[in-house]
Amino acid sequence: MAAGGGGMTGGDRPRIVRVVPDVPAIHRRFDYSVPPALAGIVTVGSRVRVPLHGRRVGAWVVEDDVTPDPGVHPVDLAASSGLGPPPSLVAVAEWAAWRWAGPVSSFLGTASPSRVVRTLGPPLPIEAVPIDSPGGGSVALVDEVLDGGGPSVVRLAPVLDSSLVVLEIVHRIGADGVLVVTASRVRAEHLATRLRAAGVPVALLPDDWAAARRGGCVTVGTRAAAWGPVERVTAAVVLDAHDEAHREERSPTWSAVDVVVERGRRDGAPVVLVTPCPPLVLTEGRRLVVTERALERRGWPVVEVVDRTDDDPRTGLFSERLAIAARAELARPDGRVVCVLNRKGRIRVLACRNCGELARCTRCGGAVAQAEAGGGLVCGRCGEVRPAVCAACDSTKLKSLRIGVARATEELAALLATPAVELTADTGPAEALDGARLVVGTEAALHRVDRAGLVVFLEFDQHLLAPRFGAGEEALALLARAARLVGSRGGAGRLLVQTRVPDHEALGAAVRGDPGILADAERPVRRQLGLPPFGALALLKGPGAPAYADLLATGGALEVSAVGGDRYVVRADDHAVLSDGLAAVDRPAGRLRVEVDPTDV
Repeated sequence: MAAGGGGMTGGDRPRIVRVVPDVPAIHRRFDYSVPPALAGIVTVGSRVRVPLHGRRVGAWVVEDDVTPDPGVHPVDLAASSGLGPPPSLVAVAEWAAWRWAGPVSSFLGTASPSRVVRTLGPPLPIEAVPIDSPGGGSVALVDEVLDGGGPSVVRLAPVLDSSLVVLEIVHRIGADGVLVVTASRVRAEHLATRLRAAGVPVALLPDDWAAARRGGCVTVGTRAAAWGPVERVTAAVVLDAHDEAHREERSPTWSAVDVVVERGRRDGAPVVLVTPCPPLVLTEGRRLVVTERALERRGWPVVEVVDRTDDDPRTGLFSERLAIAARAELARPDGRVVCVLNRKGRIRVLACRNCGELARCTRCGGAVAQAEAGGGLVCGRCGEVRPAVCAACDSTKLKSLRIGVARATEELAALLATPAVELTADTGPAEALDGARLVVGTEAALHRVDRAGLVVFLEFDQHLLAPRFGAGEEALALLARAARLVGSRGGAGRLLVQTRVPDHEALGAAVRGDPGILADAERPVRRQLGLPPFGALALLKGPGAPAYADLLATGGALEVSAVGGDRYVVRADDHAVLSDGLAAVDRPAGRLRVEVDPTDV
């Protein structure tokens, strides 16, 4: 680059900064000199405009006062685009780019304001005053969390109020530097309102980015709030840490939980992961804090398991017990029934036409589907192949159990003689649910409906036996979500689960209100198969995947296997080995998506 004027750092030497362009396809860093007009404005984390390849592009300053390579004469920065993340967060973005094999610009963009912010403005109009302790069981929980080091997983039953943990932490250490990440915008707004009512200054992201950057408040938000511009975190809380909403679906597939844990580690701050059903990847190697057994059990509703193993498959989805329970609920003046059916499905569940037994893997217990060739059955979880024969009665006649939400809505309305509302992710405004007493929908119903006396899972085996190693944990998370609609064990509400796998550990955990039952069953299987948290995975997709897989396989540290089409699974002993291996190989030309910690394997 041609030479240009710049701010001086001493003598006649111009001040040089290193920037990352806001162009994900460009992974290089470039050096620029700081002109005198920007000398007092630009620092690490600043957003700037720079001339690059004949045009101006946005960029972030990632290093200050650097020495350019010999023979390189940096040109001036073009302009300032306002404030960006603090230097401590820039360092976390560098780590995240290694951890999830993505461009650092992607993470810096998430950590930056959605609008240009040049000044931080006046203080928040809420006076920071000490708040009272909420008391109750949250006191003992926070005592245990603050006394230990490292992240703590707090297992709190779904009906119990996890906001009390946040209030107690703020009571102990104050508001400044506290970071709270929630799984939904509604939850974030509710928590912010509650804190403000208690006199606590709050920055609700993304709108209050400048207030969060200024400090002196609790920073609250959804997944992107893990990148909230807090200079130094004093305590961090992730509510519903098990929820898939904390994971970015686009590449790079980063996790808000892992980002928060890393920020807490760097700042020496306590990190609290609150969840009713912690998966193994959260608890393994970390301290698990639980409430008293009686309290946890009361925090789960009554869960009734309807065993359909002996039912004639021709009877369809609606058991006699379902009809009785639904009619009893609808007979109440304010009764509401929510029936959940995964319309799109993640697996074709196969059952024996003769005895009704589900077709399952003899190695890992997962569901099996018809193989593409050979006429056998293949496990989507571990790849085991076996003959297409019922393990219970040796019949070779299997049928797919599946029905769509639209058809289920019509049939239930006729069966129960009650108008039914169909609810999916594509359903219109929530007003359509006003007065609806019978709702039939996909998992979206658990997020769109605020209360119910009875929640019915019509075909829960699609969740229990999905071809992913985390299927059982995801199934338990669905039950936990439904529990919040019907209330605690002492109330009138209940969950009803129709299944042909009544002895599954996820169901036992919900019935007994003890998620540890599922964790104890999952641990030895994961360890034997080298699945997370006892190994690390990445999934390669796209036309560029075969060439990249070949390059990765030659290194020796990573195990690469094809899983069909342009899809390859990369395995390693841990995340450090995986991330180092992915970073050591240049990506070939061609469209390529790299998912670290994939959910559909």
